Amino acid sequence: MTSAAKAVDTAPTRGRIATLGIISAGHTLNDLYSNFLPQMLPFLVVLLPGFGPIEASILVASFNIFSSLFQPIFGYMVDNKGRSWLVFFGTLWMAFFLSLTGLAPNFPVMVLFAALSGLGTAAFHPPASVLVNGLDPKRKALYQSAFVAFGNIGFALAPLLLVPLFQSFGLKATLLMIFPGMAAALLLFFALPRGEKKAPNPAASLAVVMRAIKGASRELAAIIGVISLRAVAYTGMLTMLPLYFHAKGVPNVMAGRMLTLMLFVGAMGGVAGGFLSDRFGRKPLVVGSLVLATPLFLAFLATSGALSLVFFALAGASMMASFSVTIVAAQEAIPDHKAMAAGLSLGFANGIGALAVILVGAIGDALGLNTAILVLFSLPLVAGLVGLFLKSRAAAYKSR
Repeated sequence: MTSAAKAVDTAPTRGRIATLGIISAGHTLNDLYSNFLPQMLPFLVVLLPGFGPIEASILVASFNIFSSLFQPIFGYMVDNKGRSWLVFFGTLWMAFFLSLTGLAPNFPVMVLFAALSGLGTAAFHPPASVLVNGLDPKRKALYQSAFVAFGNIGFALAPLLLVPLFQSFGLKATLLMIFPGMAAALLLFFALPRGEKKAPNPAASLAVVMRAIKGASRELAAIIGVISLRAVAYTGMLTMLPLYFHAKGVPNVMAGRMLTLMLFVGAMGGVAGGFLSDRFGRKPLVVGSLVLATPLFLAFLATSGALSLVFFALAGASMMASFSVTIVAAQEAIPDHKAMAAGLSLGFANGIGALAVILVGAIGDALGLNTAILVLFSLPLVAGLVGLFLKSRAAAYKSR
């Protein structure tokens, strides 16, 4: 257990809840920024000649690849040295570079800003996840799901807040987004507990970490497979659905509200998933929720009106129910390296998914957006089938 986890593990319940609330509030803004770029896409289609699905995929993937693939590196740093300052510094870094994207003189510079901003969220997630993991050993998935849910709420708020902003003031309004990031960084700096800054144990060498990963390689491979496939679906939907709705003639504000509905209900599904997995086990929750998501998404396409929105929201809840559960599953697979586990599950696996989204964009270019959407809606089912290879563990409440 890292010093970050030990510092909060002995805290009174009220202090634990306060710590969870502060970190989760930071996660809300962090993930609002993470859903920043997709909200720009319908406007870029109009403003940039030749901007289409492949360019949209490259822009969003550049952020996701850097934010994801660097997380194991930051996780290793956190496991060895603590480095709680990464929580607030990462938030500020991401806000700064994302606020510049709307001012970029051309597409390559915009991609550069997006990639650099991804390093900020890569720095935030491992130390934040380790703090949450140590709050209560019997409620790991529930607390982690609350942390993830607040992040998903941030995702959900992004279309609701940013689309009207861009529509009213243009893409130069991105510069205003530096200020929420500064406020969140100050909150995290002054309000988080200070006892996790120095690790009392000798730093684990990279060889020791790699032996732990190798020992749990089969279990981690299944977890990473599930997360990667889910990430392709999730990131792909955030990228393609705004373009799909635009092509269908749905007004930008209405499309933003539909995405907000899916993401907000999805956040609630994440909390329910964490609660249920603590009581019934990680594997049944992961498999069941992902297998259910695909028919719900297809029902959304096959219906219209209010019923279609109900299916869309339920599909989002089902797809997101396993978000926190797979993080906890990875941390249980390598319990002595929790930040590294968070980096692998939140980062590396999602990075693989982000790379694959570019292929989905190519499908959209070659075969049309309808085909790309069908591919994305089918992926949760495939992820659920991969989840059958997860290791079965006793539920948290039954194991104590």
